[in-house]
Amino acid sequence: MSIKPCQDRVLVKLIKQENKTESGIYIPESAQNNDSYHIGEVINIGPGKKMDDGSILAVNNFSIGDKVIFGQYAGTKIKVEGEEHIILKEEDVLALVA
Repeated sequence: MSIKPCQDRVLVKLIKQENKTESGIYIPESAQNNDSYHIGEVINIGPGKKMDDGSILAVNNFSIGDKVIFGQYAGTKIKVEGEEHIILKEEDVLALVA
């Protein structure tokens, strides 16, 4: 199934946070930090926001394959082929991961 976001929305595949430390110790889910943000990979991007004059303001801040940070409660979660994704507005993306 292929999902193409509308307007200035972005389809992001959630990236699971590591459950082990750099030294190799596994952290149980109950002890993991429930951060107020998530990280994901941009899978698809909508054409852009339609302006009042009929022009399209394209999404230029990131591209497919970029890793992004977004708020914990932003967007709408969906499942695509059994994997968790989220559809976000461009303005809900907080930062790019370098």
